[in-house]
Amino acid sequence: MKLKLSLSAILLAAGTALTVPAVLHAGQQPDSPAPQPSAASRAPHSPPQTAPASGAPARLTLQDAIALARKNDPTYHLAVTEAGIVREDRAQSRDALLPTASFTTSGLFTQTNGVGGVRYVANNFPQEYVSQGNVHQILDLASMAAYRRTAALSAAAKARAEVASRGLVVTIVQNYFTVGAAEQKLTTAKRAAEEGEKFFQLTQSLEKGGEVAHSDVIKAELQVQDRRRQLQEAQLALLNARLDLAVLLFPDFNDNFELADDLHANVPLPPRDEFESQAAHENPEIRAALSAVQAAGHDVSAARAGYLPSISLDYWYGIDAARYATYTSIPATTTTPATRIPNLGSSGLASLNLPLWNWGATQSRVRQAELKRDQAKIELSFAQRKLLAEMRSLYSEAETSLNELAGLQRSAELAADSLRLITLRYKNGESTVLEVVDAQNTFTQSNAAYQDGALRYRTALANLQTLTGVLTSP
Repeated sequence: MKLKLSLSAILLAAGTALTVPAVLHAGQQPDSPAPQPSAASRAPHSPPQTAPASGAPARLTLQDAIALARKNDPTYHLAVTEAGIVREDRAQSRDALLPTASFTTSGLFTQTNGVGGVRYVANNFPQEYVSQGNVHQILDLASMAAYRRTAALSAAAKARAEVASRGLVVTIVQNYFTVGAAEQKLTTAKRAAEEGEKFFQLTQSLEKGGEVAHSDVIKAELQVQDRRRQLQEAQLALLNARLDLAVLLFPDFNDNFELADDLHANVPLPPRDEFESQAAHENPEIRAALSAVQAAGHDVSAARAGYLPSISLDYWYGIDAARYATYTSIPATTTTPATRIPNLGSSGLASLNLPLWNWGATQSRVRQAELKRDQAKIELSFAQRKLLAEMRSLYSEAETSLNELAGLQRSAELAADSLRLITLRYKNGESTVLEVVDAQNTFTQSNAAYQDGALRYRTALANLQTLTGVLTSP
Protein backbone atom coordinates (compact mmCIF):
# COMPACT_ATOMS: atom_id res chain seq x y z
CA MET A 1 0.00 0.00 0.00
CA LYS A 2 1.06 3.60 -0.54
CA LEU A 3 1.13 6.54 1.83
CA LYS A 4 -1.97 8.69 1.43
CA LEU A 5 -0.52 12.14 1.99
CA SER A 6 -1.53 15.53 0.68
CA LEU A 7 0.62 18.63 1.05
CA SER A 8 -1.36 19.73 4.10
CA ALA A 9 -0.81 16.30 5.68
CA ILE A 10 2.95 16.61 5.15
CA LEU A 11 3.05 19.98 6.89
CA LEU A 12 0.91 18.58 9.71
CA ALA A 13 3.31 15.68 10.09
CA ALA A 14 6.21 18.09 10.46
CA GLY A 15 4.66 19.55 13.61
CA THR A 16 3.64 16.14 14.94
CA ALA A 17 7.17 14.76 14.64
CA LEU A 18 8.54 17.42 16.98
CA THR A 19 6.21 16.25 19.76
CA VAL A 20 7.65 12.71 19.80
CA PRO A 21 10.33 13.48 22.44
CA ALA A 22 7.71 14.83 24.85
CA VAL A 23 5.64 11.68 24.54
CA LEU A 24 8.63 9.47 25.18
CA HIS A 25 9.76 11.55 28.16
CA ALA A 26 6.31 11.02 29.62
CA GLY A 27 7.17 7.45 30.49
CA GLN A 28 7.63 5.28 27.44
CA GLN A 29 10.38 2.75 28.10
CA PRO A 30 12.64 1.99 25.07
CA ASP A 31 12.94 -1.72 25.63
CA SER A 32 11.50 -2.92 22.29
CA PRO A 33 13.87 -3.72 19.37
CA ALA A 34 13.99 -1.74 16.16
CA PRO A 35 11.55 -2.78 13.41
CA GLN A 36 12.57 -4.66 10.31
CA PRO A 37 13.40 -2.20 7.50
CA SER A 38 11.65 -4.13 4.77
CA ALA A 39 8.47 -3.92 6.76
CA ALA A 40 9.19 -0.27 7.45
CA SER A 41 9.69 0.49 3.80
CA ARG A 42 6.47 -1.19 2.76
CA ALA A 43 4.27 -0.82 5.84
CA PRO A 44 0.85 0.73 5.26
CA HIS A 45 0.46 4.24 6.56
CA SER A 46 -2.79 5.39 8.08
CA PRO A 47 -4.29 8.44 6.43
CA PRO A 48 -4.28 11.73 8.33
CA GLN A 49 -7.19 12.17 10.69
CA THR A 50 -8.08 15.53 9.17
CA ALA A 51 -9.45 14.94 5.67
CA PRO A 52 -8.47 17.40 2.94
CA ALA A 53 -10.89 20.24 2.44
CA SER A 54 -11.44 19.28 -1.20
CA GLY A 55 -12.54 15.75 -0.35
CA ALA A 56 -10.99 12.33 -0.76
CA PRO A 57 -7.65 12.29 -2.62
CA ALA A 58 -7.63 11.15 -6.22
CA ARG A 59 -6.06 7.72 -6.64
CA LEU A 60 -3.60 7.85 -9.53
CA THR A 61 -2.19 4.88 -11.36
CA LEU A 62 0.89 5.31 -13.53
CA GLN A 63 -1.24 5.07 -16.66
CA ASP A 64 -3.58 7.76 -15.29
CA ALA A 65 -0.59 10.04 -14.68
CA ILE A 66 0.71 9.50 -18.22
CA ALA A 67 -2.72 10.23 -19.71
CA LEU A 68 -3.05 13.44 -17.68
CA ALA A 69 0.44 14.59 -18.66
CA ARG A 70 -0.31 14.05 -22.35
CA LYS A 71 -3.29 16.37 -21.99
CA ASN A 72 -1.53 19.12 -20.09
CA ASP A 73 2.21 19.05 -20.82
CA PRO A 74 3.07 22.02 -23.11
CA THR A 75 6.31 20.54 -24.48
CA TYR A 76 4.57 17.41 -25.68
CA HIS A 77 1.70 19.43 -27.14
CA LEU A 78 4.20 21.63 -28.98
CA ALA A 79 5.56 18.55 -30.78
CA VAL A 80 2.02 17.36 -31.57
CA THR A 81 1.08 20.83 -32.85
CA GLU A 82 4.14 20.98 -35.08
CA ALA A 83 3.25 17.57 -36.51
CA GLY A 84 -0.27 18.82 -37.21
CA ILE A 85 1.04 21.95 -38.92
CA VAL A 86 3.35 19.95 -41.18
CA ARG A 87 0.51 17.56 -41.96
CA GLU A 88 -1.55 20.51 -43.18
CA ASP A 89 1.45 21.68 -45.25
CA ARG A 90 1.38 18.28 -46.92
CA ALA A 91 -2.33 18.62 -47.68
CA GLN A 92 -1.80 22.09 -49.14
CA SER A 93 1.10 20.86 -51.28
CA ARG A 94 -1.00 17.96 -52.54
CA ASP A 95 -3.88 20.30 -53.40
CA ALA A 96 -1.49 22.51 -55.36
CA LEU A 97 -1.01 19.61 -57.81
CA LEU A 98 -4.72 19.55 -58.64
CA PRO A 99 -6.64 21.93 -60.92
CA THR A 100 -8.13 25.01 -59.29
CA ALA A 101 -11.45 26.64 -60.16
CA SER A 102 -12.45 30.26 -59.60
CA PHE A 103 -15.18 32.64 -60.65
CA THR A 104 -14.85 36.40 -61.24
CA THR A 105 -17.25 39.15 -62.25
CA SER A 106 -16.07 42.57 -63.35
CA GLY A 107 -17.15 45.59 -65.41
CA LEU A 108 -14.74 47.55 -67.63
CA PHE A 109 -15.61 51.10 -68.72
CA THR A 110 -13.48 52.76 -71.44
CA GLN A 111 -13.52 56.21 -73.01
CA THR A 112 -14.97 56.09 -76.55
CA ASN A 113 -13.33 57.51 -79.66
CA GLY A 114 -16.56 59.21 -80.78
CA VAL A 115 -17.30 56.88 -83.68
CA GLY A 116 -18.47 53.78 -81.75
CA GLY A 117 -15.05 52.45 -80.85
CA VAL A 118 -12.69 52.88 -77.89
CA ARG A 119 -9.55 54.90 -77.46
CA TYR A 120 -7.69 52.03 -75.79
CA VAL A 121 -7.34 49.26 -78.30
CA ALA A 122 -6.72 46.70 -75.56
CA ASN A 123 -10.40 46.99 -74.62
CA ASN A 124 -13.22 45.85 -76.85
CA PHE A 125 -16.21 48.07 -76.02
CA PRO A 126 -16.92 51.27 -74.14
CA GLN A 127 -18.77 49.06 -71.66
CA GLU A 128 -17.51 45.54 -71.26
CA TYR A 129 -18.66 42.96 -68.70
CA VAL A 130 -16.68 39.88 -67.76
CA SER A 131 -18.27 37.14 -65.66
CA GLN A 132 -16.63 33.78 -66.09
CA GLY A 133 -15.21 30.74 -64.34
CA ASN A 134 -11.62 29.61 -64.74
CA VAL A 135 -10.01 26.21 -64.39
CA HIS A 136 -6.25 26.50 -63.94
CA GLN A 137 -3.59 23.81 -63.90
CA ILE A 138 0.22 23.96 -63.76
CA LEU A 139 2.28 20.93 -64.72
CA ASP A 140 5.89 20.92 -63.53
CA LEU A 141 8.26 18.58 -61.72
CA ALA A 142 9.03 21.11 -59.00
CA SER A 143 5.48 20.90 -57.65
CA MET A 144 5.63 17.09 -57.59
CA ALA A 145 8.95 17.19 -55.73
CA ALA A 146 7.56 19.79 -53.30
CA TYR A 147 4.64 17.48 -52.46
CA ARG A 148 6.94 14.52 -51.84
CA ARG A 149 9.12 16.75 -49.67
CA THR A 150 6.21 17.85 -47.47
CA ALA A 151 5.07 14.23 -47.20
CA ALA A 152 8.52 13.25 -45.90
CA LEU A 153 8.58 16.20 -43.52
CA SER A 154 5.16 15.19 -42.22
CA ALA A 155 6.46 11.71 -41.47
CA ALA A 156 9.48 13.22 -39.71
CA ALA A 157 7.29 15.51 -37.60
CA LYS A 158 5.07 12.58 -36.66
CA ALA A 159 8.14 10.63 -35.58
CA ARG A 160 9.37 13.60 -33.50
CA ALA A 161 5.97 13.74 -31.80
CA GLU A 162 6.43 10.07 -30.93
CA VAL A 163 9.86 10.87 -29.51
CA ALA A 164 8.30 13.58 -27.36
CA SER A 165 5.58 11.18 -26.22
CA ARG A 166 8.08 8.55 -25.15
CA GLY A 167 10.25 11.15 -23.45
CA LEU A 168 7.21 12.35 -21.54
CA VAL A 169 6.60 8.80 -20.32
CA VAL A 170 10.13 8.68 -18.89
CA THR A 171 9.60 11.99 -17.11
CA ILE A 172 6.28 10.91 -15.62
CA VAL A 173 7.61 7.51 -14.52
CA GLN A 174 10.57 9.15 -12.82
CA ASN A 175 8.47 11.80 -11.07
CA TYR A 176 5.72 9.34 -10.17
CA PHE A 177 8.02 6.87 -8.47
CA THR A 178 10.13 9.66 -6.97
CA VAL A 179 7.03 10.50 -4.96
CA GLY A 180 6.72 6.82 -4.00
CA ALA A 181 10.36 6.64 -2.95
CA ALA A 182 10.02 9.89 -0.97
CA GLU A 183 7.01 8.44 0.86
CA GLN A 184 8.97 5.33 1.80
CA LYS A 185 11.94 7.44 2.93
CA LEU A 186 9.64 9.56 5.08
CA THR A 187 8.30 6.42 6.76
CA THR A 188 11.85 5.24 7.43
CA ALA A 189 12.85 8.67 8.75
CA LYS A 190 9.91 8.68 11.17
CA ARG A 191 10.80 5.24 12.47
CA ALA A 192 14.47 6.19 12.74
CA ALA A 193 13.49 9.31 14.74
CA GLU A 194 11.40 7.18 17.06
CA GLU A 195 14.22 4.71 17.55
CA GLY A 196 16.61 7.57 18.21
CA GLU A 197 14.32 8.90 20.92
CA LYS A 198 14.01 5.44 22.45
CA PHE A 199 17.77 5.02 22.50
CA PHE A 200 18.19 8.46 24.07
CA GLN A 201 15.78 7.45 26.84
CA LEU A 202 17.65 4.18 27.25
CA THR A 203 21.00 5.92 27.77
CA GLN A 204 19.43 8.24 30.33
CA SER A 205 18.00 5.30 32.25
CA LEU A 206 21.30 3.43 32.18
CA GLU A 207 23.17 6.56 33.28
CA LYS A 208 20.90 6.92 36.31
CA GLY A 209 21.69 3.32 37.22
CA GLY A 210 25.40 3.98 36.86
CA GLU A 211 25.77 1.54 34.02
CA VAL A 212 27.00 3.97 31.32
CA ALA A 213 28.89 7.25 31.23
CA HIS A 214 27.32 10.63 30.54
CA SER A 215 29.16 10.69 27.21
CA ASP A 216 26.78 7.99 25.99
CA VAL A 217 23.82 10.27 26.75
CA ILE A 218 25.50 13.13 24.88
CA LYS A 219 26.14 10.91 21.87
CA ALA A 220 22.55 9.66 21.91
CA GLU A 221 21.21 13.21 22.09
CA LEU A 222 23.38 14.27 19.15
CA GLN A 223 21.96 11.32 17.25
CA VAL A 224 18.41 12.44 18.12
CA GLN A 225 19.11 15.88 16.70
CA ASP A 226 20.38 14.32 13.47
CA ARG A 227 17.28 12.16 13.20
CA ARG A 228 14.99 15.16 13.69
CA ARG A 229 16.77 17.05 10.91
CA GLN A 230 16.61 14.01 8.64
CA LEU A 231 12.88 13.74 9.28
CA GLN A 232 12.35 17.36 8.29
CA GLU A 233 14.45 16.89 5.16
CA ALA A 234 12.43 13.79 4.24
CA GLN A 235 9.19 15.76 4.63
CA LEU A 236 10.56 18.54 2.44
CA ALA A 237 11.72 16.05 -0.20
CA LEU A 238 8.26 14.48 -0.35
CA LEU A 239 6.63 17.89 -0.59
CA ASN A 240 8.86 18.90 -3.51
CA ALA A 241 8.35 15.57 -5.28
CA ARG A 242 4.58 15.92 -5.05
CA LEU A 243 4.75 19.49 -6.31
CA ASP A 244 6.87 18.47 -9.30
CA LEU A 245 4.39 15.75 -10.22
CA ALA A 246 1.33 17.96 -9.69
CA VAL A 247 2.72 20.62 -12.04
CA LEU A 248 3.00 18.02 -14.83
CA LEU A 249 -0.42 16.45 -14.35
CA PHE A 250 -3.07 18.94 -13.31
CA PRO A 251 -4.04 22.16 -15.12
CA ASP A 252 -5.56 23.49 -11.87
CA PHE A 253 -2.54 22.43 -9.74
CA ASN A 254 -4.32 19.80 -7.68
CA ASP A 255 -2.12 18.36 -4.92
CA ASN A 256 -4.81 16.13 -3.42
CA PHE A 257 -3.80 12.76 -4.83
CA GLU A 258 -2.30 9.44 -3.82
CA LEU A 259 -0.32 6.85 -5.76
CA ALA A 260 -1.86 3.52 -6.65
CA ASP A 261 1.16 1.70 -8.13
CA ASP A 262 3.74 0.22 -5.80
CA LEU A 263 7.36 1.24 -6.25
CA HIS A 264 8.46 -2.25 -5.21
CA ALA A 265 6.07 -4.20 -7.45
CA ASN A 266 7.69 -7.07 -9.30
CA VAL A 267 8.23 -5.81 -12.85
CA PRO A 268 10.25 -8.20 -15.06
CA LEU A 269 12.90 -7.06 -17.48
CA PRO A 270 12.08 -7.96 -21.11
CA PRO A 271 14.44 -10.45 -22.76
CA ARG A 272 17.37 -8.88 -24.56
CA ASP A 273 16.47 -10.41 -27.95
CA GLU A 274 12.89 -9.13 -27.73
CA PHE A 275 14.10 -5.70 -26.65
CA GLU A 276 16.62 -5.39 -29.49
CA SER A 277 14.04 -6.48 -32.06
CA GLN A 278 11.50 -3.90 -30.90
CA ALA A 279 14.12 -1.16 -30.66
CA ALA A 280 15.36 -1.83 -34.19
CA HIS A 281 11.88 -1.62 -35.75
CA GLU A 282 10.03 0.88 -33.58
CA ASN A 283 12.55 3.65 -32.97
CA PRO A 284 11.06 7.03 -33.89
CA GLU A 285 14.41 8.86 -33.98
CA ILE A 286 15.56 6.61 -36.83
CA ARG A 287 12.27 7.20 -38.65
CA ALA A 288 12.63 10.94 -38.21
CA ALA A 289 16.21 10.92 -39.53
CA LEU A 290 15.25 8.71 -42.48
CA SER A 291 12.34 10.98 -43.36
CA ALA A 292 14.67 13.97 -43.18
CA VAL A 293 16.97 12.29 -45.73
CA GLN A 294 14.01 11.65 -48.01
CA ALA A 295 12.85 15.28 -47.71
CA ALA A 296 16.36 16.51 -48.53
CA GLY A 297 16.42 14.26 -51.61
CA HIS A 298 13.15 15.76 -52.83
CA ASP A 299 14.62 19.22 -52.25
CA VAL A 300 17.37 18.31 -54.72
CA SER A 301 14.79 17.11 -57.25
CA ALA A 302 12.80 20.34 -56.85
CA ALA A 303 15.92 22.43 -57.37
CA ARG A 304 16.89 20.46 -60.51
CA ALA A 305 13.38 20.94 -61.86
CA GLY A 306 14.34 24.58 -62.36
CA TYR A 307 16.21 23.47 -65.49
CA LEU A 308 13.07 21.94 -66.99
CA PRO A 309 10.08 23.58 -68.73
CA SER A 310 6.67 23.92 -67.12
CA ILE A 311 3.19 23.93 -68.67
CA SER A 312 0.26 26.12 -67.62
CA LEU A 313 -3.31 25.30 -68.75
CA ASP A 314 -6.34 27.58 -68.42
CA TYR A 315 -9.99 27.19 -69.46
CA TRP A 316 -12.56 29.99 -69.18
CA TYR A 317 -16.33 29.84 -69.56
CA GLY A 318 -18.76 32.71 -69.07
CA ILE A 319 -19.57 36.19 -70.39
CA ASP A 320 -17.23 38.68 -72.01
CA ALA A 321 -19.56 41.09 -73.80
CA ALA A 322 -20.82 44.66 -74.01
CA ARG A 323 -23.95 43.72 -72.07
CA TYR A 324 -24.26 41.86 -68.79
CA ALA A 325 -26.66 39.28 -70.18
CA THR A 326 -26.64 35.84 -71.66
CA TYR A 327 -27.83 37.21 -75.03
CA THR A 328 -27.32 40.40 -76.99
CA SER A 329 -30.27 41.51 -79.14
CA ILE A 330 -29.50 43.10 -82.53
CA PRO A 331 -32.37 45.06 -84.01
CA ALA A 332 -33.53 44.44 -87.57
CA THR A 333 -32.14 46.43 -90.44
CA THR A 334 -33.20 46.82 -93.99
CA THR A 335 -31.06 43.87 -94.93
CA THR A 336 -31.14 41.62 -91.84
CA PRO A 337 -33.83 40.52 -89.46
CA ALA A 338 -33.60 40.97 -85.67
CA THR A 339 -31.35 38.39 -84.07
CA ARG A 340 -30.12 37.27 -80.64
CA ILE A 341 -26.42 36.55 -80.26
CA PRO A 342 -25.38 34.36 -77.27
CA ASN A 343 -22.85 35.95 -74.94
CA LEU A 344 -21.93 32.74 -73.13
CA GLY A 345 -18.76 31.20 -74.51
CA SER A 346 -15.48 29.57 -73.63
CA SER A 347 -11.79 29.91 -74.36
CA GLY A 348 -8.61 28.03 -73.54
CA LEU A 349 -4.95 28.83 -73.10
CA ALA A 350 -1.88 26.63 -72.99
CA SER A 351 1.48 28.14 -72.05
CA LEU A 352 4.91 26.58 -72.16
CA ASN A 353 7.60 28.20 -70.03
CA LEU A 354 11.20 27.44 -71.04
CA PRO A 355 13.88 28.57 -68.55
CA LEU A 356 16.81 30.03 -70.45
CA TRP A 357 19.02 32.10 -68.17
CA ASN A 358 18.89 33.22 -64.55
CA TRP A 359 22.56 33.92 -63.79
CA GLY A 360 23.21 30.54 -62.16
CA ALA A 361 20.47 30.79 -59.50
CA THR A 362 19.15 27.31 -60.33
CA GLN A 363 22.62 25.79 -60.13
CA SER A 364 23.16 27.47 -56.76
CA ARG A 365 19.85 26.09 -55.44
CA VAL A 366 20.87 22.58 -56.57
CA ARG A 367 24.21 22.81 -54.76
CA GLN A 368 22.47 24.14 -51.66
CA ALA A 369 19.96 21.26 -51.67
CA GLU A 370 22.75 18.71 -52.17
CA LEU A 371 24.62 20.07 -49.14
CA LYS A 372 21.47 19.70 -47.01
CA ARG A 373 20.96 16.15 -48.32
CA ASP A 374 24.54 15.15 -47.45
CA GLN A 375 24.13 16.56 -43.95
CA ALA A 376 20.87 14.65 -43.49
CA LYS A 377 22.63 11.42 -44.50
CA ILE A 378 25.37 12.04 -41.94
CA GLU A 379 22.74 12.65 -39.24
CA LEU A 380 20.96 9.43 -40.20
CA SER A 381 24.17 7.46 -39.90
CA PHE A 382 24.86 9.05 -36.51
CA ALA A 383 21.32 8.25 -35.31
CA GLN A 384 21.81 4.60 -36.28
CA ARG A 385 25.12 4.38 -34.42
CA LYS A 386 23.60 6.17 -31.44
CA LEU A 387 20.71 3.71 -31.39
CA LEU A 388 23.09 0.74 -31.23
CA ALA A 389 24.98 2.34 -28.34
CA GLU A 390 21.79 3.23 -26.46
CA MET A 391 20.40 -0.27 -26.91
CA ARG A 392 23.40 -1.73 -25.11
CA SER A 393 23.75 1.03 -22.54
CA LEU A 394 20.11 1.31 -21.49
CA TYR A 395 19.56 -2.44 -21.32
CA SER A 396 22.74 -2.90 -19.30
CA GLU A 397 21.61 -0.11 -16.97
CA ALA A 398 18.25 -1.80 -16.39
CA GLU A 399 19.87 -5.21 -15.97
CA THR A 400 22.45 -3.91 -13.50
CA SER A 401 19.90 -2.02 -11.42
CA LEU A 402 17.66 -5.10 -11.30
CA ASN A 403 20.56 -7.31 -10.18
CA GLU A 404 21.51 -4.82 -7.49
CA LEU A 405 17.96 -4.39 -6.22
CA ALA A 406 17.79 -7.74 -4.48
CA GLY A 407 21.11 -7.05 -2.74
CA LEU A 408 19.90 -3.62 -1.61
CA GLN A 409 16.76 -5.14 -0.15
CA ARG A 410 18.79 -7.76 1.67
CA SER A 411 21.17 -5.10 3.00
CA ALA A 412 18.22 -3.12 4.37
CA GLU A 413 16.88 -6.20 6.13
CA LEU A 414 20.30 -7.04 7.58
CA ALA A 415 20.78 -3.45 8.75
CA ALA A 416 17.46 -3.54 10.61
CA ASP A 417 18.32 -6.85 12.23
CA SER A 418 21.77 -5.55 13.15
CA LEU A 419 20.27 -2.46 14.77
CA ARG A 420 17.90 -4.60 16.82
CA LEU A 421 20.63 -6.93 18.05
CA ILE A 422 23.18 -4.21 18.83
CA THR A 423 20.56 -2.22 20.74
CA LEU A 424 19.81 -5.31 22.85
CA ARG A 425 23.53 -5.88 23.42
CA TYR A 426 23.98 -2.27 24.49
CA LYS A 427 21.10 -2.61 26.92
CA ASN A 428 22.88 -5.61 28.41
CA GLY A 429 26.22 -3.80 28.52
CA GLU A 430 27.82 -5.85 25.74
CA SER A 431 28.28 -3.11 23.08
CA THR A 432 29.26 0.53 22.95
CA VAL A 433 27.27 3.60 22.07
CA LEU A 434 29.34 4.04 18.91
CA GLU A 435 28.23 0.63 17.69
CA VAL A 436 24.59 1.59 18.22
CA VAL A 437 25.03 4.91 16.44
CA ASP A 438 26.78 3.18 13.55
CA ALA A 439 23.95 0.62 13.33
CA GLN A 440 21.36 3.41 13.28
CA ASN A 441 23.19 5.22 10.49
CA THR A 442 23.55 2.00 8.53
CA PHE A 443 19.84 1.30 8.97
CA THR A 444 18.89 4.72 7.57
CA GLN A 445 21.38 4.65 4.71
CA SER A 446 20.56 1.12 3.60
CA ASN A 447 16.83 1.88 3.50
CA ALA A 448 17.45 5.04 1.48
CA ALA A 449 19.70 3.09 -0.89
CA TYR A 450 16.98 0.45 -1.29
CA GLN A 451 14.39 3.09 -2.29
CA ASP A 452 16.86 4.77 -4.65
CA GLY A 453 17.67 1.40 -6.22
CA ALA A 454 13.98 0.69 -6.86
CA LEU A 455 13.56 4.15 -8.39
CA ARG A 456 16.63 3.60 -10.57
CA TYR A 457 15.22 0.34 -11.92
CA ARG A 458 11.83 1.89 -12.72
CA THR A 459 13.52 4.79 -14.52
CA ALA A 460 15.73 2.38 -16.46
CA LEU A 461 12.65 0.45 -17.61
CA ALA A 462 11.04 3.70 -18.74
CA ASN A 463 14.18 4.59 -20.70
CA LEU A 464 13.87 1.28 -22.54
CA GLN A 465 10.45 2.49 -23.62
CA THR A 466 12.06 5.37 -25.48
CA LEU A 467 13.60 2.78 -27.81
CA THR A 468 10.85 0.16 -28.01
CA GLY A 469 7.63 2.08 -27.51
CA VAL A 470 6.41 -0.61 -25.09
CA LEU A 471 5.79 0.55 -21.53
CA THR A 472 7.07 -2.27 -19.33
CA SER A 473 6.00 -0.67 -16.05
CA PRO A 474 2.48 -1.55 -14.86
